[in-house]
Amino acid sequence: MTKLKLGPIADDKPVKVMVELPASLHRDLTAYAEILGRDAGQRPTDAPRLIVAMLARFMATDRGFARARRSEGG
Repeated sequence: MTKLKLGPIADDKPVKVMVELPASLHRDLTAYAEILGRDAGQRPTDAPRLIVAMLARFMATDRGFARARRSEGG
């Protein structure tokens, strides 16, 4: 099993995201989704859901962000 930073993505209400990505980044997202799906025994997820999960993981592990939120009371 590959050791990825993301785990299986929960089946949640989809969020519509409109963003332009460089083609190389989209290819990497597609490859990441395929590996993640394979390791979780699921089908690959779509890029918007993967981006949402990646952003959530990034913010959840950003200590500076957590510190700033606590100091703002949010």
